[in-house]
Amino acid sequence: MNETAAFEQITGLAPLDYALLAAAVAALFAIAYFKGRGEKDTQDYFLGRRKTPVWVGTLSFVATEISAMTIVGVPPIGFAENWQYLQFFIGSASARVLIAFFFIPAFYRFNCTTIYEFLKHRFGSETQYAGSAFFFVTRLFASGVRLYAASLAVAVIMGWQLGYTLAFFTVVSVVFIGFGGIKAVLWTGAFEAVIFYVAGTAIAGYLILHIDGGFSGAWQLASEAGKLSIFNVGWGVKDPNLLWVAVLNGVFGSMAAFGTDQELMQRLLTLETRRESQKTIIATIFASFPVTALYLGIGTLLFVFYKQNPGLPLPANPDSILSHFTVHILPAGLKGLVLTAVVLASIDSPLSSLSSSFVTDIYRPLIRKNAPEKHYLIVSRISVGCFGLLLAGIAWLCAAGSGRMLWLAFKINGVTAGSLLGVFLLGLLTKRAVNKGNVLAMVFSAALAGFVLYLSEKGIAPIGWSWIIVIGTVSTFSIGWLLSPLEHRFGSKAVK
Repeated sequence: MNETAAFEQITGLAPLDYALLAAAVAALFAIAYFKGRGEKDTQDYFLGRRKTPVWVGTLSFVATEISAMTIVGVPPIGFAENWQYLQFFIGSASARVLIAFFFIPAFYRFNCTTIYEFLKHRFGSETQYAGSAFFFVTRLFASGVRLYAASLAVAVIMGWQLGYTLAFFTVVSVVFIGFGGIKAVLWTGAFEAVIFYVAGTAIAGYLILHIDGGFSGAWQLASEAGKLSIFNVGWGVKDPNLLWVAVLNGVFGSMAAFGTDQELMQRLLTLETRRESQKTIIATIFASFPVTALYLGIGTLLFVFYKQNPGLPLPANPDSILSHFTVHILPAGLKGLVLTAVVLASIDSPLSSLSSSFVTDIYRPLIRKNAPEKHYLIVSRISVGCFGLLLAGIAWLCAAGSGRMLWLAFKINGVTAGSLLGVFLLGLLTKRAVNKGNVLAMVFSAALAGFVLYLSEKGIAPIGWSWIIVIGTVSTFSIGWLLSPLEHRFGSKAVK
């Protein structure tokens, strides 16, 4: 007992906490080995031969959607603000239905390995290359913020320096994804989603048991403080928490995040049929909402807990509220469970989707055509390692930044995601033929979105940052539409 106490005093964690984390990481490697062995080509490595069960695809999608940004980024919103973040989910649910019936059928029609192959079939190679390039920029920077968020949380919990946590995540991610490919990502994602639910329920239960008055007492105090507000009905364009703005942003943001981002769509492309893929994304509506609400509720419970215990110290950075609570309040076992959830959320990285887009959309058509499948498989695994190092570098740079992490991720994503969504909608909803004009439209619209974000952040333009993805989408769609007649003389034909 004395040795255990001494160990916990030195590290801040008990042996039980480390045992839980070690068991979870060992499970990741075991799943990667048993699911990833015997892969012979990129169809296995990137699509898993389209043999994924619906329930695995659903849970893996949820694990990727949730990520560390929900676990450590959503509780600070419930702690410092209210529940108006849930308004976004109304639009998000609507977007999933649209993706199911407009995006997925088109991707299966062309038997796409990556969704940017659709742009090649619909418009031409230049649009495919631009779409893939925009995906790299969008996903790398947004995922870099996610990795930073997780590393910050683990650094607080374990008492490590940020560089050590980044190195840990990078090594584990590269090893298990590099070996196991998409099948490792899918099955470990299902495992991770279960851990997210279990960890969140355990934290909420502990808080309720240690709040005066239990659940009813927490509800009353939070209600009096305005922490339970969900709907913000009003008019304006500056406040991103207004109901109509949040819903509109949820529709556009989720269509971009789920329908035009290879990271999440790759999971849906591993289902055997179009119908199974559609069932999967619809099922994510009912699987994602509870876990989002759960971690938002944890933030509210943390507000009540510290309100009732004013003598307890609070972290200087509110983004660290869950990590701070874990280190200083939670008992052994629960600390390890939180740590495990954060680590698993961070390891579920976009390395497989980045590799698939690079090899399929860039390397195979532009750098090395008609090579043996074994060659492409080797390049795929090498690219996983390269992208892992690049993500770690971006996360390290994020350490010098500031601002609420969840909103920072949305802002970064919005600058380029609107260009992607605009060109996909042009291909799905119209018969316009334009290729090089799409590239011009996407670049101009991204620059425009970035400029609007700059004006918003400086307080020059009275418009909320959540509008940038809408502006980018409308701009790309409109410019592409207008430039279409100019390309008719080159013989471009729209796909019917």
